[in-house]
Amino acid sequence: MNAATPTGTSAMDTMRAAGAEARARIRAGFDGPTSGMAPGLVQANLISVPADWAFDVLLFTQRNPKPCPVVDVLEPGQLASALAPGSDIRTDIPGYRIWENGALIDEVTDATSVWEQHPDLVTFLIGCSFTFENGLTEAGIPIRHQEAGRNVPMYRTSTACRPAGRISGDMVVSMRPIPASQVAEAVRITDRFPAVHGAPIHIGEPSQIGIDDLGAPDFGDAPVIEDGDIPVFWACGVTPQAAIQASGIPFAITHSPGKMFITDEPEDTYRQ
Repeated sequence: MNAATPTGTSAMDTMRAAGAEARARIRAGFDGPTSGMAPGLVQANLISVPADWAFDVLLFTQRNPKPCPVVDVLEPGQLASALAPGSDIRTDIPGYRIWENGALIDEVTDATSVWEQHPDLVTFLIGCSFTFENGLTEAGIPIRHQEAGRNVPMYRTSTACRPAGRISGDMVVSMRPIPASQVAEAVRITDRFPAVHGAPIHIGEPSQIGIDDLGAPDFGDAPVIEDGDIPVFWACGVTPQAAIQASGIPFAITHSPGKMFITDEPEDTYRQ
């Protein structure tokens, strides 16, 4: 027997156990941002809609793969993702948003009762940029929001997504201030992860993509920017929430921005 086999299997099992432990912690009441949790594992955004809206959402994600890279789709009645056996999408995210007719009506930490009232929901898990933060950290690139114990700042932009069926809306981006000397490396690292948004869509002047005040994000917390940092913007999986509002979708459940579904999938699964 190859002596390397048990070691490799053990390492994989250990990593996947970290995903299960993170989800157990969330079920037990953790309700904060998941940036930095279970490093090395893929994280995902969530949007669940009634079955008669599922094709529109699927088409929207296919036409807008940069902000909406789908990593899994759960059929009505399916509660565990194949990316995280034993998971429960109703309880394993630190925060959920409930939407009616395009308006945010509630935020909860357990969506079980809401799901029971809407048994026909189709769920899309969309790749999250928290996944590639581990690669940035390993390269010595600071993650300012992690260092400050904050949520990543996210902004609506003036960049329109391609409409699909009944759905339209503008792109949302996340922003990480990167030291100028490390921007090129950050682009190189993240470009290898197209399934979790890939390379940045914009670097530098925020007003060029319709952001008027960098200090006042639409989602998440205000940024921490050090001298010599340059704002770098990545497409964000909160984009479907902007589309829910713009399109008046009758009912939807999403994650709360910055509070993700942690899978058991190693980030290398999606590295190119």
